[in-house]
Amino acid sequence: MQFKLVFVSAALATLAVATPAPRNEPASSCTTGAIQCCNTVESADSASAATIISSLGIVLQDVNALVGLTCSPITVIGASGGSCSAQAVCCEDNSFGGLISIGCVPVTL
Repeated sequence: MQFKLVFVSAALATLAVATPAPRNEPASSCTTGAIQCCNTVESADSASAATIISSLGIVLQDVNALVGLTCSPITVIGASGGSCSAQAVCCEDNSFGGLISIGCVPVTL
């Protein structure tokens, strides 16, 4: 019994270390358009994102892609009005009027 507990604990610790965490990129590395400030950033297969994606008829190749929900563009970085109190991201597709941005990567302002 103790062996199972040790084995499971070791397996979980290994998984936690091996799971990659999204890394913030510098804002200057965004080449797909304006940096977005999104209220939430989550996986496309999350319940809230999946609901919006299906209601808009969007077909995604990668259901594990990060999407931003309720986003607005940040146009000037480093000046007043260029801040984000939520999550700043660089996204591949910002064409849904701020409702959802697809293929996002967190950035540091």
